[in-house]
Formats: sequence, structure tokens, C-alpha cells
Amino acid sequence: MALRFAILTALAERESSGFELAKRFDRLYGYFWSASHQQIYRELDRLQTTGLIAEAPQPERPERGQPKRFAITESGTTVLREWTGEIDEPTHPRESIIVKTRAAASVGDLDGLRAVIEHHLAVHAGDLINHTEIEARDFSSLDTDADALRHLVLKAGIAMEQLWVDWCREALDTLDTIQDRNATEPRP
Repeated sequence: MALRFAILTALAERESSGFELAKRFDRLYGYFWSASHQQIYRELDRLQTTGLIAEAPQPERPERGQPKRFAITESGTTVLREWTGEIDEPTHPRESIIVKTRAAASVGDLDGLRAVIEHHLAVHAGDLINHTEIEARDFSSLDTDADALRHLVLKAGIAMEQLWVDWCREALDTLDTIQDRNATEPRP
């Protein structure tokens, strides 16, 4: 997925300054995708150059140093609508921890793997807490169809984080089992 569509979606929901958009990005998409502030600002420039977004009119005379606010244009809305209907193939996650676990099994070195898994567990557990707090705060009632769909997206993020928390815990249990077995087996 291109960053452009995430930004167009965010601006279709609410006009924003670049700073506001960068702050909202983690809350809107952080449970399945991330982008740096620099990436967001570069993409805003491209979207404005191509006419998919425009500087939103200021209600009063803007003060000096007041950030530009952006809104999606009619062309941007058309492009976003077309994109939502395009059939695409699911992408597979590329997680280094999976390759590291496989590599540790291949080379027989499990010592460093525990710290890697513990780190991933801490990150995913923290993200899971964050996502469930967002759910409790923002989705206690689903007043509109849009709310129901946004909640569905968040639930996917919660499910992914729960999957990783469970996987990391199982991986640590497996390491414990392997280490216990190796400690009790006689060495040649």
C-alpha cells in the first residue's frame, strides 16, 4: 500500500496540517503500518503537486507562522474511491524475529534469541495495551457506519498484536523447554 492512500484517507476524514497529520498517523494506522514525519511531509508535497490535495482555506487571515492545512480535492477523492475498489493481493509480513528464530535453529545458537524475543514481547504487549485503550476510549459506541468500519480496522490491529504476544510467550516457553532438556541430557 502506498503512503499516499493512507494520507488521502486521513484527509478525507478531516483536513489537517502536516504536523496534525503526522500526530494522527500513529493513532489512525499505527496498529498495522507506520511512517515517519519526514515521509509524511514529502508525500504531502507530492499530493499537492499532483492536485490530489490542496491547501485548505483559512477561516480568517492566517497569522504568521501558522501551519498550512490540507484538504483532499475532488480529484483526490476520485483517486481514493477508485483505489478502494481495486483488487490486490494480500501482503505477507516481513518480521526479522521469524528469520532470527529460524537462523538460531540452523546454527544451534539460542543464547541471543531469548533477549530478542523478550524485546519483541515487550513492544507487542505495549502496543496491545495502547490499542485496547484506544478501543475503550474511541469505540465505546458505534454511532455511524464509518465508526463500525474504523473499529473493524482497530480490531485487526488488536488481533495482530495479540497474535505476536502469544507467539512470543510460546517461543520463550519453547526456549525454556529446550534449555531444560539440554541441561539434563548427558553430553558426549
